[in-house]
Amino acid sequence: MKSRRQFLAAGAPLCLLPQMSFATEDYFMPDEGAPHTRTWMAFGAQRSIWGKRLLPEVQRNLALIANTIADFEPVTMLVRPEEVALARKSVTAAVSLLETTLDDLWIRDTGPTFLINEIGGKAAVDFNFNGWGEKQTHRHDREVAAFIAGAAKVSRVTTDLIMEGGCIEVDGEGTAIITESCVLNENRNPGMSKTAFENFIVPLLGVDKIIWLPGVRGKDITDGHTDFYARFIRPGVVVAGYEPNPKYDDHKITRQQIAMLREATDAHGNELAVEVLTAPDWVRPKYESDDFAAGYIGYYVCNGAVIAQEFGDKEADAKASATLKQLFPDREIVTLNVDGIAAGGGSIHCATQQEPRPISS
Repeated sequence: MKSRRQFLAAGAPLCLLPQMSFATEDYFMPDEGAPHTRTWMAFGAQRSIWGKRLLPEVQRNLALIANTIADFEPVTMLVRPEEVALARKSVTAAVSLLETTLDDLWIRDTGPTFLINEIGGKAAVDFNFNGWGEKQTHRHDREVAAFIAGAAKVSRVTTDLIMEGGCIEVDGEGTAIITESCVLNENRNPGMSKTAFENFIVPLLGVDKIIWLPGVRGKDITDGHTDFYARFIRPGVVVAGYEPNPKYDDHKITRQQIAMLREATDAHGNELAVEVLTAPDWVRPKYESDDFAAGYIGYYVCNGAVIAQEFGDKEADAKASATLKQLFPDREIVTLNVDGIAAGGGSIHCATQQEPRPISS
């Protein structure tokens, strides 16, 4: 498995292939908790996907998330030209709006994954979004990564890989967590072995070791994104989602993956400390559905804060908030009701994408 991080010379967009010789500059994907330049979002919900009842609630949720994050760092929200007036009424002046075409709101997956190096460089990887394996229309959303790279004025890195930002978690010091169910899937990277995938992703994101989790194919539209199961707090510390109710499918897989993480080591050979965020026993009934994503692990880390969800289960909400405060003692923990977004199977994390601050800043 290749372990060199060097792959990108600053400037024009590149196409990264396994046989390429790498440039000398050392780019890597930083941890989400590293300082941000801004957060990217998309005011992209539309009625044909979300339906008449959910659409206005989801739009309110997006505005609430954007306004909350804007108290801590700049936010740029993509918006369709015909919805600029609606978006402007919904968000504060601290949120910048940028017009473009969109299919949906899930910018964690449609947007680019940003990279930095030690000398102030920045780049953005376009992972060829294909609607989570051709499950949803994506004619416009497949262009979002390139659009953001251009708007951010950074080089766009292209690759043959097809995946989404929710597929991967990194500690910023050489270790990644990835679910097999998502990336080693015929609907994204047909015929690709684990070794072949590693030979792509290791130099691309500047990691040295991948901790593989099985995930679950076909249960949800994402085929089991990593960020629904495990997140890095910092190097050596992981928080894992746990479903305590045996009647739900996630009970077995979350138990299995927590056990796997407790047996894993990072890129430096250190065992992981694994903390657990247990899902709520119940959620508010108004938007509850079969697709409802009731997990506290879908939080977003921004400058100075952790933006997390609450579901109305006071005991479970308080326990999750206390756990996050313990794990992020130097950040404010802000909890939001975004049940509309959860009803669509997503989280605050799914609706946001961080742009890291260059190291030299």
